[in-house]
Amino acid sequence: MYVPAHFSADDAEVRELLAGCGAADLVTASPRGLVATYLPVLYDPSVGEHGAMLAHVARNNDQWREPAAGESLLIVHGPDAYVSPSWYASKAEHGRVVPTWNYLTAHVYGHLVVHDDTAWVESMVRRLTDRHERGRAPSWAVDDAPPAFVAGQLRAIVGLELRVTRVEAKAKMSQNRPEADIAGVVAGYRAQGDTAMADAVEAAKARSEG
Repeated sequence: MYVPAHFSADDAEVRELLAGCGAADLVTASPRGLVATYLPVLYDPSVGEHGAMLAHVARNNDQWREPAAGESLLIVHGPDAYVSPSWYASKAEHGRVVPTWNYLTAHVYGHLVVHDDTAWVESMVRRLTDRHERGRAPSWAVDDAPPAFVAGQLRAIVGLELRVTRVEAKAKMSQNRPEADIAGVVAGYRAQGDTAMADAVEAAKARSEG
């Protein structure tokens, strides 16, 4: 990934992105070419030096059956949105502005391990469910479903563990613009109700100043 210095994400930002990731694109190189699947994922920082991304796929999905050649890639997507040149204060000053796109993303590389093991898969599914059900009212738990039904569902999926070897992350949040332009971008996002992007741009500005 091309990452100019002013768009480089720091370690804390990367950890926050991975921990908050709900789903991502798993890309593997197989004998028949590149294969990709969009998967719910769970970050486990306790595995190895860089942590691991845990997931599961349908047993009928051939991606898990085909040995991955070399590193596999998980593409993690953070918030992203269009930037209108009309938000820039510099538009009124000289007009030399163009549209762009702000985004936060990470390319997570690692060695893919397949877990065709019901106990491992059940543990991962419970952790994934607990994460997303926490704080909901009412909430749902795996044990709310009949045991025989759960067992059948678990047999229909296979666990995946991407043991992370390296991460390339990019936080492009208008850090290369003058301060007045950044303020305009924040105001533009807030005006259209995109609080997540407004907050992300402000956070990136604070990090660049700190």
